[in-house]
Amino acid sequence: MQEAIPYKSWLPTTTSSIIGGSNVVSTQISDVKNLVSENAAIVLGRRGCCLSHVVKRLLLGLGANPATYEIDEEDEKDVIVELERLAGGGLQVQLPVVFIGGRLFGGLDRIMATHITGELIPVLKQAGALWL
Repeated sequence: MQEAIPYKSWLPTTTSSIIGGSNVVSTQISDVKNLVSENAAIVLGRRGCCLSHVVKRLLLGLGANPATYEIDEEDEKDVIVELERLAGGGLQVQLPVVFIGGRLFGGLDRIMATHITGELIPVLKQAGALWL
């Protein structure tokens, strides 16, 4: 019987500083590069997004155990900018986004297309997300 796997939430760190007598709170996004490099497969999506859930369930059904990070609406733009920078110039990132083996793989459409053609399992094996 399968056991429920807890998900992690995207939790930005906040720092506050005093500038000119006023208290200014600035949000710093955690290093996305570390999150991507630490996990063989990672799904980043909006909090409560059904498409992120579909991607996660597909990967779980294949035997991969992807890390899942849910992004709050107020942090979404900053995270997308960071993901686009990480993915390379000129690429536009839409959530949910999947990184496999430390590289941008794509979104739901790319995951489904490679799954249908039978190419997803070899990609996951090569990245170390599947052992069998």
